[in-house]
Amino acid sequence: MSSPSERYLAAAERVAFSKTRLYSFSQTLGFELDPFQREACEALELGRGVLVAAPTGAGKTVVGEFAVYMALQRGLKAFYTTPIKALSNQKYNELVATYGAERVGLLTGDTSVNPHADVVVMTTEVLRNMLYANSETLLDLAYVVMDEVHYLADRFRGAVWEEVIIHLPDDVQLVSLSATVSNAEEFGAWLDTVRGDTDVVVSEHRPVPLWQHVMVGSDLFDLFAGDIAFDESVPESGAGNSRAYEVNPELLKLASAEHKLNRSANWGRSGGRRGRRAPEPPRQALTRIRRASRPQVIAKLDSEGLLPAITFIFSRNGCDAAVKQCLESGLILTTEKERDAIVRRVDEAVQDIAEEDLDVLGFWTWREGLSRGFSAHHAGMLPTFKEVVEKLFADGLVRAVFATETLALGVNMPARSVVLEKLDKFNGEAHVDITAGEYTQLTGRAGRRGIDVEGHAVVLWQPGTDPGAVAGLASRRTYPLNSSFRPTYNMSINLIAQFGRGPAREILESSFAQFQADRSVVGLAKQVRSREESLAGYEQAMSCHLGDFTEYARLRRELNDVEKRASRTQSRHLRSAAASSLDRLRRGDIIDISAGRSLGYAVVLDRDESAREPRPTVLTQEKHIRRISVDDFQGPVEVLSSIRIPKSFNARSPKERRDLASSLRNALHDKRPPRRGTEHRDFVVPGGQQAERQINDLRRKLKAHPCHGCSDREDHARWAERWWKLRKETDQLVSQIQGRTNTIAKTFDRVCQVLDSYGYLETGGDGVAISPAGERLRRIYGDRDLLVALCLEQDAFAGLSSAELAAFVSCLVYQAKREEAGIRPKMPSPAMEASVSIAVREWSQLTDLEEQHRLPLSGEPELGLVWPIYKWASGRSLQTALKGTDLAAGDFVRWAKQVIDLLDQLVKVPAIDSQLAARGRQAIGQVRRGVVAYAAVAE
Repeated sequence: MSSPSERYLAAAERVAFSKTRLYSFSQTLGFELDPFQREACEALELGRGVLVAAPTGAGKTVVGEFAVYMALQRGLKAFYTTPIKALSNQKYNELVATYGAERVGLLTGDTSVNPHADVVVMTTEVLRNMLYANSETLLDLAYVVMDEVHYLADRFRGAVWEEVIIHLPDDVQLVSLSATVSNAEEFGAWLDTVRGDTDVVVSEHRPVPLWQHVMVGSDLFDLFAGDIAFDESVPESGAGNSRAYEVNPELLKLASAEHKLNRSANWGRSGGRRGRRAPEPPRQALTRIRRASRPQVIAKLDSEGLLPAITFIFSRNGCDAAVKQCLESGLILTTEKERDAIVRRVDEAVQDIAEEDLDVLGFWTWREGLSRGFSAHHAGMLPTFKEVVEKLFADGLVRAVFATETLALGVNMPARSVVLEKLDKFNGEAHVDITAGEYTQLTGRAGRRGIDVEGHAVVLWQPGTDPGAVAGLASRRTYPLNSSFRPTYNMSINLIAQFGRGPAREILESSFAQFQADRSVVGLAKQVRSREESLAGYEQAMSCHLGDFTEYARLRRELNDVEKRASRTQSRHLRSAAASSLDRLRRGDIIDISAGRSLGYAVVLDRDESAREPRPTVLTQEKHIRRISVDDFQGPVEVLSSIRIPKSFNARSPKERRDLASSLRNALHDKRPPRRGTEHRDFVVPGGQQAERQINDLRRKLKAHPCHGCSDREDHARWAERWWKLRKETDQLVSQIQGRTNTIAKTFDRVCQVLDSYGYLETGGDGVAISPAGERLRRIYGDRDLLVALCLEQDAFAGLSSAELAAFVSCLVYQAKREEAGIRPKMPSPAMEASVSIAVREWSQLTDLEEQHRLPLSGEPELGLVWPIYKWASGRSLQTALKGTDLAAGDFVRWAKQVIDLLDQLVKVPAIDSQLAARGRQAIGQVRRGVVAYAAVAE
């Protein structure tokens, strides 16, 4: 029981709290604030910035909503930024429902709704562009909420978050909302440095407990042996808690049985018994477990009361296939009443889409799946379709969604359960295991606050599954936040225009990237000091009473390096000579094969003109047909003789092979001369004599050195070898330290050198100024910003019709998922051919300059979207536009909106040609139609 003084203090605190804006805000929520939410909101009301790091679904957006509430109460503005348009649309709808459409606006790359409202939801890039343009919309801005701020680790877009954080006016309070990261304190310390007082609020607690399961066949097992939820499976942070939670013994038994099965089948063995050939390993791990189909998995979850569920499949085709399999299985998760409601809402959502486009979009299959309670969700779908799925899922009408990992990156679509089909994914280059951070992000969707008592994460058993590894992923949920920031051309020229070159350099040095680099230098310097002490000890151990052993060791090292280099050079030249001489061989030439499996004499039958390296077909004197390569020779090939091979020669006929082999032997016996021009020449390795002289000279110096006669020479040499290896490693660490010091500023200097070489910067008495061309670059944003500006300077956009202009712009924004091989497609018109040629020429010259200045290379213009955009802008149907391409409808719409975005930038470029601006506006209208124009913003 509390004392009177404690009760008095509690009462006083309640009275004080009732007078705050946070109290008024909390009365509108309908639930009590969690401790971390209250702590962050109190800091915000005190005028401090906040970084809130909490698990997905913990309710951290409440802090952002309080910032919006505070702005409106004070008669000021608040911006709410998100990383993706879908999340912006969702947050816009939520805020409209709370404050009304007249007080809330939306700004994304292609959508503008009430942009001068008191509260504006926008993508982060839009705010960055506003800051560089000194937009009037920034007036009276008091709060900026950066949702999913951990996106700054994204290697493609992450720099934008740091640009915004650095350049926001000092009087703007920043609310940063992040997933749980392991270095939140480090990130908070940086925010404190660049933004002023910033409180770091970290919550490890999930309001809805998360239980971990593994589905083996159609049976559901708990991952852990005891009743352990997600919070309990994580060691206490910073406490060094090494308690290992026991994995379910049933799963361990299954894994052990599977391992024995594969071991008995020689799975993973390197060889067999002596004298026997090892059996071929199976192509994949063996298992006696019959895997449940996707419809069976959903049916099992339904019977266990674990729906609604999101099944993550790391493939768009896999998601679509899952829907097809569920349809074919006859799976139905809805009542007749629910089906009617779904169909009505779906038909209302697509009423403005042309009938002929619906077939291309796979509408009828999608609609049928939704009516039965399941659907796919991925970036290849039309944004409208994805939004319908999200709304129906949130309303409980759709109970199973098959999604790619993009759904986990921000869209608020919680479920009771999350299913992971696999624990590896293709990252564009190779299949890699998902990280603990990715596992956390994906499974974080499980458990709906205020609806579910608990959430469930289900991993499907695959052959070779290691329950211990799954438990390891489930036991770690934090991951480090590492900056991906680097100065771009647009960023650099905007900074110089606003602050001057010197101050701009200092501003960039305040980035989180440089902050992290500077901190890492401390640890590296400590390693260098430790190694220098070891080097001193090694020097003592290798000292020789006869002379300077360091010098003797240097001579030995130099001799070893020269001999290795000479050997490599000789091998390279001999291989090159072999390839060259093989290329000169003709039908009927007799040669001696000096290496490989076809040793002996042979006659050339044919040359392979299509091979990258010469690989002629020969008949050996043993009457075998072989293909030979440079690997079969130790130097240039000598033609010993020549014979005539009949045109009708059939290599498949044993008699003809025998006759030709006889002719080969006769030619060699008679010593018939080779054809003219194939006389033997002695091969000399270029530089070989000079290398030999250098080797002999070093050997003489080595023998003449006093230490050569030391009885402990080899013992000293071993210490010298250790010293040399450690010296090399230490020098590399020193180089890393030098490389990490002022790295961002050095990159900025190199960017400025490129800009200067193109005349975008002008040096005068008052310092560096921006040229007219540079002013145009300031208004161009994107991965190929400088290339677009160069095309503008070279009149690449001139003389194009509006449809051609849209198509040409597409090659400056489009990025294919994989490298598109093949010849360059023919352009729609000669004018476009000329424009593309200019773009490719400027790109080639630009990348040469970037390589010279050690900068990342700008992306090449890609032509894969030219024809679809040209057809679409010319008024053709969606089916016609996509014919002959691998583009999904959703991808086409996304890229079309980026084309609109760049066209919109171009028409607003200062002093742009009026005719080009007019054609640009016309092109925007021609692209923004049909499914592209159908915005995914709620009514």
